[in-house]
Amino acid sequence: MGRTRAVAVVFVANAAVLVLELTGARMVAPYVGVTLETYTALIGVVLAAIAAGAWLGGRLADRHDPGSLIAPVLVVGAALTALAPALIRLVGPVVRDGGAGALGSVPVAAAGLFLPALVLSTITPLVAKLRLRSLSEAGGVVGGVSAAATLGALAGTFVTGFVFVAELPTTRIVLGLAAVLALLAVTSSRRPAIPGAALLALVPTAGFSLAVRAPCDRETVYSCARIVPDPERPDGRLLVLDTVRHSYVDLADPTHLQFAYAKAFAAAIDSVRPDEPLRALHVGGGGFTFPRYLAATRPGSVSVVLELDPGLEDLARDRLGLTTGPDLVVRTGDARLLIRDEPARAYDLVLGDAFGGLTVPWQLTTREFARDVQRRLAPGGRYVLNLIDYPPLDFARAEVVTLQAVFADVAVIVRPATAAGRGGGNVVVVASDLPLDGADLAARVAGGALSTVLHGAAVGDFVAGAAILRDDFAPVDQLIGS
Repeated sequence: MGRTRAVAVVFVANAAVLVLELTGARMVAPYVGVTLETYTALIGVVLAAIAAGAWLGGRLADRHDPGSLIAPVLVVGAALTALAPALIRLVGPVVRDGGAGALGSVPVAAAGLFLPALVLSTITPLVAKLRLRSLSEAGGVVGGVSAAATLGALAGTFVTGFVFVAELPTTRIVLGLAAVLALLAVTSSRRPAIPGAALLALVPTAGFSLAVRAPCDRETVYSCARIVPDPERPDGRLLVLDTVRHSYVDLADPTHLQFAYAKAFAAAIDSVRPDEPLRALHVGGGGFTFPRYLAATRPGSVSVVLELDPGLEDLARDRLGLTTGPDLVVRTGDARLLIRDEPARAYDLVLGDAFGGLTVPWQLTTREFARDVQRRLAPGGRYVLNLIDYPPLDFARAEVVTLQAVFADVAVIVRPATAAGRGGGNVVVVASDLPLDGADLAARVAGGALSTVLHGAAVGDFVAGAAILRDDFAPVDQLIGS
């Protein structure tokens, strides 16, 4: 094998491993969510596969002719790559429904990624042995092959993250990758049987993955999104992102709020200058429930929505009746960056609804972000934030004490069981630079599922011992209870 072909084979094989790893995050998310634990599992599984593949490839290279193995190994790698989506979609629901928790991400990731990553990782030592002619050139050969492997991994990482995932559904990326590997097998062998073997390996495995459909109406850059009709309300639509019931929209009645936290949000909104139009900045769009609610209940209100995922805006336009204009502006990107472009003291409300289940963008939890929010609020304005946490509520308590470090007054709206330390779920936090009327909030949430308002000394008791979240210390994934 000449140098150019050797570099190409190693480059593509290692690029394929990283493409699989990054697309794997999207494939496993519908079953285990997107958390630090999910990425830890993906990285760990792939690194274990790389180590095992390197060891196996070295053993095979010492016992057999490496030149005769490369093309068959690529054929097997192509077939296993094509199977990855199907295997994850078959194992994922079993693990999810089995209540495996955070550790469930390991078997789901392993089901689809371990074997193809292992097989493809045998290529580097096979090629190194094939190129090595004498010990005097061992350093240069091994170093050159390792460099090609690393450059391939870098290319796979950048192209997937910046191009593939943004432009193509995950299944197409993976099946296209399998086709490239099969083509590489054909061009890397002079055996006439290899093209037929590649075809026989790829067609049924790709067909199987296409037959086992992904649980998405639309696969966005960040989420597997589904719109689920409500059987009890003809116009009700539920937006599900990965594993989380994220938003509920009634197409005919924008004032209908289905979720308990949404009703608590509405109570906090309604207590701000009742009957007057409001200027609201929404951190997170989702189903765009609250911009529609404000437009219906406070005619003349203006909403600016900072939504990370452009695919959700498109889905909301197509399926949830979203219409933008002068009174509803959507800006796509990370709210941590976008909020800096918003004018100071311009908003009566900032609504934080960007957290979903165990998926928490930590950069939106810190004291530094809270200060960015504070600077955008007009005098007397309020920051209303939805959190999700479970006993011992370490994340919720840390976020509340973080807001206390920035705002003059903070109130917490929870379920009675949560206030007693026996339950979890949604925790709605209201923060302002002016004193809040805890009694008014309590009256407005009375009768709802979230009906207990902690204010004043009660908030101090709630956050006792919690640490402030900062940009250099925000371990929210570890703080969230389960």
